[in-house]
Amino acid sequence: MNITLRVGVIGAGHFGRYHALKIRDVPGESLSGLFDPDPARARLVASEAGCPVVADVDTLLAQSDAVVVAAPAEFHFDLAVQALRAGRHVLVEKPVAATLEQADMLVTLARQSGLVCQVGHLLRYSAEHEAISRRITRPLYIEATRIAPYKPRGTDVSVILDLMIHDLDLVLALVDSPIAQVDALGAAVSSEYEDIANARVRFENGCVATITASRISLKTERRMRLFSEEGYLSADFVKRELSMIGRERGLPLPGTGGFKRESISWKEHDSLFAEHQAFVASCVHGAPVVVDAVAGRRALAAALAVADGITTTRNLMEQSGLIRGS
Repeated sequence: MNITLRVGVIGAGHFGRYHALKIRDVPGESLSGLFDPDPARARLVASEAGCPVVADVDTLLAQSDAVVVAAPAEFHFDLAVQALRAGRHVLVEKPVAATLEQADMLVTLARQSGLVCQVGHLLRYSAEHEAISRRITRPLYIEATRIAPYKPRGTDVSVILDLMIHDLDLVLALVDSPIAQVDALGAAVSSEYEDIANARVRFENGCVATITASRISLKTERRMRLFSEEGYLSADFVKRELSMIGRERGLPLPGTGGFKRESISWKEHDSLFAEHQAFVASCVHGAPVVVDAVAGRRALAAALAVADGITTTRNLMEQSGLIRGS
């Protein structure tokens, strides 16, 4: 029997609009309604998506089996809790919450209720993540760069929660070990929060990841480099190209003692479609949640550790006189 999941969207901003439009195209989902505290924005997006505008969250929950929480980050926790307590499945955008205590509550609520609490770490559903994770399973070192020109969107949080958390989550998905230490530095340049940040994350198994994120750069660059006993891999997410030197794949490299080089590219992949497909599979068919509240908590914990590392570094710089105190 085919079951259609009635999904409501909370938030008609940048991501809320994308979710609303995507739900129309995903088999097994129907768009039950949209709520946003800005009535004009809600009407605009709802007319585009072909769904009703609802007056409040309670009304939306009453006519939905599940909701997408795409409101500003400060409201993620309260709205996700409200939905879970109403007996509704939730797809909550990242970050899952503001604190680890809040994230723990969501983990507990989802577990006790048996409901799906999926976190919107979109890159887990991307072609590039699949390409990397199929080739490097035991990384020793990871270097990730995610920089872009300034845009007002997303500046309600730091670049750590806006951009860096994407790569933190990808790194955590690749490294099967707890974090042992984080050294970080960052600066607020054009907003109230950090606009550029760098973190060095050491895991208990010895793996090290260096991650840079910026939203005030002159160009867009998204790269990841990894090396392990399996080989060396370099991926350019903008060009959608990957190169790997190892012993298992690709064409032989003469004079290297048996190493091969593999170069691949991938077509544009609709990660949001894949994310919603996974959401339906979990809500309707009981499939494991690819990025559950536990994974969302782990990414949040890493992001908060980076923020703490930046504070520690800033204090050292102020004490030494390298920068002036605030």
